[in-house]
Amino acid sequence: MLGSTHGTLTTDFRARVEACGESPRTAVHSSAAPSADDAVPLDVSGRPLHADVPDLDRFFRPESVAVIGASDAEGRPNTGITRQLIAWAERVGARIHPVHPTRPSVFGLTCHASVADLPEQVDLAVLLVADPLPVIEELAATKVKFAVAFASGFAETGDAGAAAQERLGAAVRGSGLRLLGPNTNLNAFEKFREDLDGPAIALITQSGHQGRPVYTLQELGIRLSHWAPTGNEADLETSDFISYFAEQPEVGAIACYVEGLKDGRSFLLAADRAARNGVPVVAVKVGRTETGARMAASHTGKLTGADTVVDAAMRQFGVIRVDGLDELQDTAALLARARKPKADGVVVYSISGGTGAHFSDLATEAGLTLPTLSQAKQDELHQWIPGYLNVANPVDNGGHPVGDWRGRKIIDAILADPEVGVLICPITGPFPPMSDRLAQDLVAAAEQSDKLICVIWGSPVGTEDAYRTTLLGSSRVATFRTFGNCITAVRAYLGHHRFTAGYRSPFEDAPRTPSPSYRKAQALMRPSQQLSEHAAKQLLRAYGIRVPREQLVTSAAAAVRAAGLVGYPVVMKASGPQLGHKTELGLVKIGLTSASQIRDAYRELTDIARYENVPLDGILVCQMVERGVEMVVGVTQDDLFGPTVTVGLGGVLVEVLHDAAVRVPPFGEDQARAMLRELRGHALLEGVRGAPPADVDALVEVVLRIQRMALELGDELSELDINPLMVLPRGQGAVALDALAICR
Repeated sequence: MLGSTHGTLTTDFRARVEACGESPRTAVHSSAAPSADDAVPLDVSGRPLHADVPDLDRFFRPESVAVIGASDAEGRPNTGITRQLIAWAERVGARIHPVHPTRPSVFGLTCHASVADLPEQVDLAVLLVADPLPVIEELAATKVKFAVAFASGFAETGDAGAAAQERLGAAVRGSGLRLLGPNTNLNAFEKFREDLDGPAIALITQSGHQGRPVYTLQELGIRLSHWAPTGNEADLETSDFISYFAEQPEVGAIACYVEGLKDGRSFLLAADRAARNGVPVVAVKVGRTETGARMAASHTGKLTGADTVVDAAMRQFGVIRVDGLDELQDTAALLARARKPKADGVVVYSISGGTGAHFSDLATEAGLTLPTLSQAKQDELHQWIPGYLNVANPVDNGGHPVGDWRGRKIIDAILADPEVGVLICPITGPFPPMSDRLAQDLVAAAEQSDKLICVIWGSPVGTEDAYRTTLLGSSRVATFRTFGNCITAVRAYLGHHRFTAGYRSPFEDAPRTPSPSYRKAQALMRPSQQLSEHAAKQLLRAYGIRVPREQLVTSAAAAVRAAGLVGYPVVMKASGPQLGHKTELGLVKIGLTSASQIRDAYRELTDIARYENVPLDGILVCQMVERGVEMVVGVTQDDLFGPTVTVGLGGVLVEVLHDAAVRVPPFGEDQARAMLRELRGHALLEGVRGAPPADVDALVEVVLRIQRMALELGDELSELDINPLMVLPRGQGAVALDALAICR
């Protein structure tokens, strides 16, 4: 035990402080594995159904703060940090207590030799030491609520650092305090402007510098309320801060820069809480590419997760994923400040017809709805706009009307249309006095309207008075610098409000107790083995998923009898626990119509199996199902999120086109149907080239039954693959023609 159980600073700590030059960012240290969340209620697999929301009030607004390793010696790294913490404590009204084993005072404040000597119990301890582990143990004895560890050299450095971080995390879990870091920085103690009004952005970053673009939004009049630099997340993680920020009345949007998620389930629970509260979460999540994932792991020492699963999980729970920091700041700013839309329709209004046409193309391609204005509305606009100009949407004013009283009339008329929820005005460059008057009219109209007005100021200079003063001076107009960022933000804004308007937490309906199907399925599981096709289909039957009429036989004579019972024509397939792709080995025979063909096929299949040294449990004689759409439905285990469900085009197309959609259980029927709409080949289910529409309802039911299986079996089921699932014409159901299951 390196630290005293009575909370005193040891001589080891004194030596570390003096020997390391008082810099906390030098030594090798350590990591904490994710703590088990035993919150109730629990789902059928024992996982929590509600996010545990930490009470972080005393972290962000402490009454008393201890600075362990404080310094006022010039040239010392800790001196600048101590100075900043003193200034921050004064701003938030906290009493600050420097702690150092050899200094009587720091910056005129009485310095205490140890944690045990502190004059009061503190809310927050900031650790400016190279090895925070012994200090954590000492702080625990004094009932400190929160600690911040700046020290680096943990999981981001490799195996030794990860082991050190695990020791640190274990100490925190048993201490009763909550830890931010290690490998974090001073962003939580930044100075936030207090003269700004309106809903604020709360910021979460694993890399502090990546939050700077959002932080500087304050210079454009956009309020920030919190900044949580989570670092390596040995204890407090991104999910904790999302859950907390989603409950704060001043927070209008949460902006995140995420390198790796500590625990997928915790993230989904936090996103669910934000969605239920209507608080948008906008995130940059690195790791889309192999290079990005490798760099992220080296920075924070965490799994980035399979990106397709991360992307699907975020979309499933309403997290708005963006690619760049510029998109993060623009999208978060719009979502924080804009009122709920009155309609989904977007009207593009510009001085130039070319500008309007260009922007409209981009907006339509991005999925925004640009309704054609009614003839009555067009006639109204032509009172002020020449008749030869297009005003159907986009609206081209020709330039001159914006320079006088007509400009405001046009804007008000557009906003009065009940189909219009957003007016977007791209101003590609300053063209005074027209652009100046246009900006003034847009701002004035926004102050009197409950609809969103967006302006793209395209000038690369950005010093124009119309931009700096008129547009940025308005809290009601959303101003952008690029077409792309405006479209991304508006699409996110409309999508967020559609999503939350109909949102029902999938955790509300998650199964709490095992079904009778689970008990049947458990009897079929074989740990660490791949099931034969026959056994895998029995697993499907246990969950009420239809399979073909079939019999497993071990002789040619039995095969002939089985074919008569199943009904010609039949399919014969080898069935064994080590068989994956049977077709490639010649272990599938289709379209058999006579007893002689059955006997020949039986002999050939068993001969191939012996030659390939493949053990069999028998030969399957199966009903032949031909007419339908081949799909694949499956379960895989993700390192972050656990069981995931996939649906896509089946047969050979799954390997050629990779056209699939993923969801993380639990999810409802709406998400199952959304998965199908995401497929590029969705039209096949609707019927093409004379084919009848497929039984989509039956397909959705299979997906939901497979989800139930994934939830109940949990990590007992390593992988499940139904390929093909033949979806028959509408009203006729769906049949699992082949299945592969691997038990863990």
